[in-house]
Amino acid sequence: MKSYLLVTGDFVKTGGMDRANYALADYLARQGQEVHLVAHRVASELLAYPHVKFHRVPKLANSYLLSSPLLNWRGRFQAQRLAADGGRVLVNGGNCQWGDVNWVHYVHAAYQPESQAGMLRQFKGSASRRMFLSAERKALKSARVIIVNSNRTKQDLIERLEIPQEKIHTIYYGIDSQSFYPATPQQRTQLRHQLGWSQDKAIVIFIGALGDRRKGFDTLFAAWQQLCASPDWNADLVVIGVGAELTEWEHRADVVGISGIHFLGFRSDVPNLLRAADCLVAPTRYEAYGLGVHEALCCGLPAIVSADAGVAERYPPQLQDLLLPNPEDAVNLATRLQKWYKDRKYYSNLVSSILQELRAYSWDDMAKVILETIPE
Repeated sequence: MKSYLLVTGDFVKTGGMDRANYALADYLARQGQEVHLVAHRVASELLAYPHVKFHRVPKLANSYLLSSPLLNWRGRFQAQRLAADGGRVLVNGGNCQWGDVNWVHYVHAAYQPESQAGMLRQFKGSASRRMFLSAERKALKSARVIIVNSNRTKQDLIERLEIPQEKIHTIYYGIDSQSFYPATPQQRTQLRHQLGWSQDKAIVIFIGALGDRRKGFDTLFAAWQQLCASPDWNADLVVIGVGAELTEWEHRADVVGISGIHFLGFRSDVPNLLRAADCLVAPTRYEAYGLGVHEALCCGLPAIVSADAGVAERYPPQLQDLLLPNPEDAVNLATRLQKWYKDRKYYSNLVSSILQELRAYSWDDMAKVILETIPE
């Protein structure tokens, strides 16, 4: 039996980074390995395994920022004990200063967050960014092996942090094909009825945090205003996500008189929402990968996403029309949505030609490649 220590904030099934870490821990546990998890939260399914040990780190004031020194300290403490007995340690970015395996899901040096929130929140964001940048650079310089979720992330590490490319290995995220799959026409009709969605209107869905402007909802909002001025546009926008700017966007939608935007907040039924929708839009300004787009494609949805997002690397030539060259360009986004709307069946058929390949690469497949990449 081998021993592994994984360090991250949460091992749960929501969110790209959390879901990926959960998948790796779950795979190791099912192989009978001894798995140590240093985190704030661990899903009950993982805790049910006999060889999984949870080293809980308190989440001070419900803040990842305030708790990060504790996570680093607890991770290093457990790493020293485990490494002395030949165990392997996998950390995430700059969250723990330990020079073994580092799994990078987001590069702080690649993006400067923008927010319209108050001065206090902006000051907090600026301070936390400086801290994350320093920790990220230090941890990645000392890592023996670096795993990244896309070639986009690999290039960011090479160009912005001067990490030698021979240390970096691109391993894409997997998927749970039992949860993310296309609906039959009958299932889709039933889901829309359950959700209270119109059967006659196209449904466009946006999934992302509304705490700052990284996910590009402001671009989508501007494009939607333009589209709603056209008599040929007959679609509703469903927004999934929470954050400091949610209330502001709800207010702006009321002020400009757009009734076709529905803010649903946090949802745990994302697979059903995707199966019931017609298109996903992600005009993100920075996305190391983009698991939500990946999941949408696996549900058979055309997904319009920024061309420099990591997940865009997996788009074949026939889907290039769905890639946004500039996430700031609301006019271009509106044009692409209009083109999709007029040829909805055509784009759905194109996606159906690649979704089987995406669904065939599971989270277990990803975990196996990670373990094969880690040297003895």
